[in-house]
Amino acid sequence: MSNSAPFAAAYQATAQQPLGSGFTAASTAADVIRGLDLTGKIALVTGGHAGLGLETVRALHGAGAHVLVPARDPTRAADAMLDLPGVEVETLDLLDPASIDALAARFLASGRPLHLLVLSAGIMANPLARDARGYESQLATNHLGHFQLTGRLWPALRQAQGARVVAVSSRGHRLSPVRFDDPNFERHAYDPWVAYGQSKTANVLFARGLDRRGHAAGIRAFSLHPGSIAGTGLSKYVTPEQLRQMGAVDAAGNIVVDPARGLKTAAQGAATSVWCATSPQLAGLGGVYCEDNDVATIYTPDDSPTPRAMTGVMPYAVDEANADRLWTLSEQLTGTIYPH
Repeated sequence: MSNSAPFAAAYQATAQQPLGSGFTAASTAADVIRGLDLTGKIALVTGGHAGLGLETVRALHGAGAHVLVPARDPTRAADAMLDLPGVEVETLDLLDPASIDALAARFLASGRPLHLLVLSAGIMANPLARDARGYESQLATNHLGHFQLTGRLWPALRQAQGARVVAVSSRGHRLSPVRFDDPNFERHAYDPWVAYGQSKTANVLFARGLDRRGHAAGIRAFSLHPGSIAGTGLSKYVTPEQLRQMGAVDAAGNIVVDPARGLKTAAQGAATSVWCATSPQLAGLGGVYCEDNDVATIYTPDDSPTPRAMTGVMPYAVDEANADRLWTLSEQLTGTIYPH
């Protein structure tokens, strides 16, 4: 069990209040990184071979960063990087703890610092499956694998002397808090959307807990909702009818783009990840959940129409007690203890 007391000294959590960044829901990854020079910075982006992750890699690479893209299928990832010279492709299976440790060991052996760690890989609403340890696959992929990977890479993050860790969450965190009594659906019927919601809440709580533990070493963490982006492969288990009901596609099956309603292109969807990873506006801040390229408010029910009613982070996802409880659970399930 972790003892968070050593990490709490002199730490003041960043308030969930918008900064007035000047960017909007329609801003792209290229917009938010324009003018920044990442030469000499090293970034690792999980899920960086497709969808939002690929757009994130394009933006970071274009700003001069050296980017690593670990993937379960390195050949497929290498094909996606053909127009991005210098991007380093690695092997990683987030459902296999040995694969996670091996990747981290290889990176640490290189002696390099890690300035930016973007945790973009994820799965959504799939049928019940379990990882090599028997843990429910959405929690394992979206949170536990990333918890273990970040912990193993901690020395490289410290070495950067100013690192950022970005956990890509989702508005889907509203579907469920973390089910501490049965996180792996061992005693209750499996619901793919509840499992997804739990894993996305875990992303927000992880960033909260990580920021408190890392700030003294210059490691800051953020979580975010990228928007709803159809056609990235994440929705492979979502039916066409469900996509229509969500407004993601029209009656003819065409993808709908309407940033004001959170329906974005991949370049717009990647923007908040890139903003969290690189923006000088976030200097000295951390632990917050962001959306539309700014810090989000805490959700409070009101009578305002969409899209306002759909914005903000649920209070349970930024609750410090929940963050500590998840941290202890994650240590127990993964055997990963972060250095003090």
